[in-house]
Amino acid sequence: MNFLNPDARSGFFYTLKENLKNMYTPPKMERFDRNVLSKYNVYNSVFLTLPFDDIYNTGALLPLFTEVCEKGFSQNESPEQIVGFFASKYMDNPSEQDRIDLMFRFIQYVERQIVLFDAIEDAAFADVNNLEGKGSMREVRDAADAEDVRNKLKDFLDDFKIRTVLTAHPTQFYPGSVLGIITDLTEAIRTDNLYEIKKLLSQLGKTPFIKKEKPTPYDEAVSLIWYLENVFYETCGDIVNFICRNIYQGDKIGGPILSLGFWPGGDRDGNPFVTTEITHKVAERLRIAILKCYYKDMRRLRRKITFSKVDQMVADLETKIYKSAFSPDGELFLSADEFKSSLIEIRKIITSEHQSLYVEDVDSLLNKINVFGFYFASLDIRQNSHIHNSVIETISKKDSEIPNDYKDLSEEKRMEIAGNIKVENQKSDLDDEIANQTLDSMRAMKEIQQKNGELASNRYIISNNESALNVLETLAMFKLSGWENPNVDIVPLFEAVEDLKRSEDVMEELYTNPEYLAHLKRRGNTQTVMLGFSDGTKDGGYLMANWGIFKAKEAITAVSRKYDIKVIFFDGRGGPPARGGGKTHKFYASLGSDIENREIQLTIQGQTISSNFGTKDSCRYNLENLLSAGINNMVFEKGKNDLSADDKKLLDELSEFGYKKYSAFKNHEKFLPFLQEMSALKYYSMLNIGSRPAKRNKGDKLNFGDLRAIPFVGAWSMLKVNIPGFFGVGTALKAFEENGNWDKIQELFDRSLFFRTLLENSMMSLAKSFFPLTNYIQDDPEFGPFWKLVKDEYEETKRLLLKIAGHETLMENYPDGKASIAVREHIVLPLLVIQQYSLQRINEIQKNENPDENLIAVYEKLVTRSLFGNTNAARNSA
Repeated sequence: MNFLNPDARSGFFYTLKENLKNMYTPPKMERFDRNVLSKYNVYNSVFLTLPFDDIYNTGALLPLFTEVCEKGFSQNESPEQIVGFFASKYMDNPSEQDRIDLMFRFIQYVERQIVLFDAIEDAAFADVNNLEGKGSMREVRDAADAEDVRNKLKDFLDDFKIRTVLTAHPTQFYPGSVLGIITDLTEAIRTDNLYEIKKLLSQLGKTPFIKKEKPTPYDEAVSLIWYLENVFYETCGDIVNFICRNIYQGDKIGGPILSLGFWPGGDRDGNPFVTTEITHKVAERLRIAILKCYYKDMRRLRRKITFSKVDQMVADLETKIYKSAFSPDGELFLSADEFKSSLIEIRKIITSEHQSLYVEDVDSLLNKINVFGFYFASLDIRQNSHIHNSVIETISKKDSEIPNDYKDLSEEKRMEIAGNIKVENQKSDLDDEIANQTLDSMRAMKEIQQKNGELASNRYIISNNESALNVLETLAMFKLSGWENPNVDIVPLFEAVEDLKRSEDVMEELYTNPEYLAHLKRRGNTQTVMLGFSDGTKDGGYLMANWGIFKAKEAITAVSRKYDIKVIFFDGRGGPPARGGGKTHKFYASLGSDIENREIQLTIQGQTISSNFGTKDSCRYNLENLLSAGINNMVFEKGKNDLSADDKKLLDELSEFGYKKYSAFKNHEKFLPFLQEMSALKYYSMLNIGSRPAKRNKGDKLNFGDLRAIPFVGAWSMLKVNIPGFFGVGTALKAFEENGNWDKIQELFDRSLFFRTLLENSMMSLAKSFFPLTNYIQDDPEFGPFWKLVKDEYEETKRLLLKIAGHETLMENYPDGKASIAVREHIVLPLLVIQQYSLQRINEIQKNENPDENLIAVYEKLVTRSLFGNTNAARNSA
């Protein structure tokens, strides 16, 4: 198999291209083939000259190893058998250390192949995807004109907003130096600069991929601020400019339309390294970053606006922005309002006296100020309700307003006490450090607002919110911190299945509580509610989590409308379908009129930041898709996606079948042991990829409730059995096949965008599964039956999803996405084998009477190193 030769008449890439030729090939697939697949084959050959030790030998052996892996899996061989056969055939009587050394070199090589493929896809994004086509703001404008609803569209946009919130969840493993190379490599590939590409690949070969130390929360913030400065700043500005010029056409726009949120430095849930000092440093870094962006724009503006009356005004404004951006003590020489009013005055003079020359440049900067202010992105603060319980208990031992027996009182009595707390500047001298830090974080929000503006930090999120009391106690803590009427939105986060079911009652209890209602009136009768897909799926399975969140949104919308409260939903989404990812924009387009949808707010995590928003083209494409999804749902197709009572009954039954299957699986006696012993779960905590621990508790024992969603989903992904994205779906569909009601499910799939998107995302999880990798486990005396249970559900889910979609293969309606997955899975196949082989060897060595701890440590390093490449290649695996 000649893996490196693009003209080879055999092998994976030749077969893939021939299959594409022999079927009807949509234009998008042709563009993928020409701009991605062909270029990868050509540039991959450059790796043969990479300047690090033994690379030529590695480059020659790797395609042979890949071929052995493919053939071995086709014959149901285990990773251990595959590695053994390869060593005997292609290595000269190798020792165990020789094998290990070669596997490390394979990992180095594959890591760089993944970077190359990432860069090629990024470079080709605008060629493969139509940036002016379906889902773009140009299409929205044209549709509005065609249907004569431009005024209706403007009215909607006046009160509509997209808020993307960048989080520091560790699912993107490239260090900053590698990210820089990817950026340069992408540009070189875009221009087909072979000389520069070769130099960058050589640089890549010499650049370490592994971080020596775990990043601090501040390090994570700095990494993500790079995307704000280099991608979001220009992209958001361009989108808003287009809307102003082409939809509003001179009319005043009602709101910013786009806004950004930020979690690094503010998300304290389970992360003891996020301190008040870090929170202040991140807020300061965000402010300086946006001021530097404004300064660059002001420099360009000054070169253009050189005419009388305004030239000096522009120069003075530039000086003030420069001094504010580079002041060593953080002093501001003008406020955001002053900056804005000065630009408006400059605009008036240009319009009235200079024929509006360069007025569009001034408008562009004004639009950016409306989006970013002097804060760039709003820094959210988050803490767990269980921590709050501990804080309240600590305070009760010192504070006279909260009695010592507070935790023993009824919930009704505790709500009464929490609601009547008086303002008191509780000093940070409590006997508990977490209690001190929690109150300090609330004071920090006030201080950040005073410097950067209210929107700089005005949301406090309560994860694991279980009751109205959790919210009232948080409001009480703000008062105890010395803030009487906090300019803060308190956001309950509902995650677990039972919490989602209770969410309507919790919100009604809050809406009828006099103290909280007074707080809401001060906040414009607006309430934000966060819903967590990640932990919801971990707790209740794929169908129950997604349908449970949908129902919770409907119920909370109804109760909010009942009390004349405007509710905003904030979705905690991750990368893969199991964590609310996948075709996200289709979910928002399908919500119907019974769910409040005036704002779309969602978290953008880890790999999703770099893969979906890492370049200006991809960022624009995905932001506009979200915008058009909200517009389509509420302007062009309002009411068309509403589910009937019968539809909801069907989905209730489906999700219940799936929930029962998943719950039984989750409670299986081998569930946690399987994850601990047969997966890479415990190795996530060994990676220097994020500041946050892999689980919430500090004990060695694995507790399902404390396990974080990212390592949970990631562990299944590394096994190539994406349980959280499909388990229970097949069982639920089969129940309808057997009870004679399949036609009802089929009709719902054909008609409902929500249901169709739900199942299509599950197909993506199946498409990224590869059971031959773990076939060997079926013979394991302890875990064989458990593995078979997983495999059976996979096969049933695959059969029935293909049946309902009318497809022969998974994802056949997304051929470019399917092809991208196929290439990535092919590239990382050696890493998957190395990881499973290493896990097998670790288990074998540990069974010895005197296990070699040094050898175990080496194989553990192989596991962790392969984790990097596998996860980066998948782009949305965790």
